Amino acid sequence: MFIDKSKIFVKSGDGGNGCVSFRREKYVPLGGPDGGDGGKGGSVIFEVDPGLTTLLDFKYKKKFVAEAGGKGEGSKCYGKDGDDLHIKVPMGTIVRDFESNKIIADLSHKDDVFVIATGGKGGKGNCKFCTPTRQAPNFAEPGMPGEERWLTLELKLLADVGLVGFPNVGKSTFLSTVTAAKPKIANYHFTTLKPNLGVVKAEGMNAFVMADIPGIIEGAAEGVGLGLEFLRHIERTRLLIHVVDISGIEGRDPFDDFVKINEELKKYSVKLWDRPQIVVANKADMLYDEEVYEDFKKKVNELGFNMVYKMSAATKLGVEEIIKEAGRMLTEIPIKDLEISDEERFIPEEKRFTYEINVEDGEDDNKVYVIEGSFVDRLLNAVNIHDAHSLKYFHKVLRNKGIFDELREMGIEDGDIVRLNDFEFEYIL
Repeated sequence: MFIDKSKIFVKSGDGGNGCVSFRREKYVPLGGPDGGDGGKGGSVIFEVDPGLTTLLDFKYKKKFVAEAGGKGEGSKCYGKDGDDLHIKVPMGTIVRDFESNKIIADLSHKDDVFVIATGGKGGKGNCKFCTPTRQAPNFAEPGMPGEERWLTLELKLLADVGLVGFPNVGKSTFLSTVTAAKPKIANYHFTTLKPNLGVVKAEGMNAFVMADIPGIIEGAAEGVGLGLEFLRHIERTRLLIHVVDISGIEGRDPFDDFVKINEELKKYSVKLWDRPQIVVANKADMLYDEEVYEDFKKKVNELGFNMVYKMSAATKLGVEEIIKEAGRMLTEIPIKDLEISDEERFIPEEKRFTYEINVEDGEDDNKVYVIEGSFVDRLLNAVNIHDAHSLKYFHKVLRNKGIFDELREMGIEDGDIVRLNDFEFEYIL
């Protein structure tokens, strides 16, 4: 089964919490803090596996979560780092952020590795908060949360040459003739329902990969038929072989077909439309009038396409000549990575702990200043509100964060209440 698009969820491991611990030994009655740090959470890493050719594995497994870091322990023992989660993907995989549809990574080389979600940092143990004036801190730092997001994986086949043209013009027959590929071949429309790849080998030239891309018909760039499903597979190709049915046995005009396919390529991507093309007039063995080919060639030449060949994939007429020309052209066309514009590229937001302050009416004409947000959650997890030294640290963090300055700018007065989640205290200047 050929699967070339999938939606998955990834989450890196949370960092382990720091430990609150004090040294307790028989002859050391006043042992100091010895809580160790938490371990780092595991990261989620994409790795290219050249042996994979489809995203089939992601049809059955959609959720990937890395291991969390271990908690810190006493005696200054650090928590174990979580194991990284390595996910194998085929070459040519595009990783997109699902919400914005922007590209995060293009994994198009054999050894490509990309960290898609970094593991959370481990929290500090209480021994790290020991100072000359705070010798017995009764609090530790929680681990940082891991990153998580929904992703869209897209597979864009890595082929040197792409076969394009209307259905039933002989692309699959041509592919089976010049490669060892065995595509399904029959005399009806949309015989090919998935891209087929084959390696072309000929004496005196380098081997190259050819792909038969199905589903391109009039309206394909707008999603008609299978167009949008497969147009992306020719984005990476360096050369297009455009196959038309010159016999006209189905009542279609070959030049009109040629123009319509190129219009669809242009609508989808100007760069794709501007790619070098070899134009192949197939089914020449069934041609009833030689002037039909000559007229077709003249019109195509007038559009600026000079490489026009007559071929019969069934009898192999002209096949060798076309393959040699394709091999020659590929030696002159450089290999380029997929170009990603700034508008298409995903830029991750800086991980910050934020807060907001809202004012509510309290009792006795006092105001209640409610502070909410991820910063509040993390701070309250880090302190022990029942310990004097921990509360002193708590107020220091609020002061350094600028929250007290902001409260004063908002007009807070003596006796007003400051509330952080379920914890509140009276403000005193």
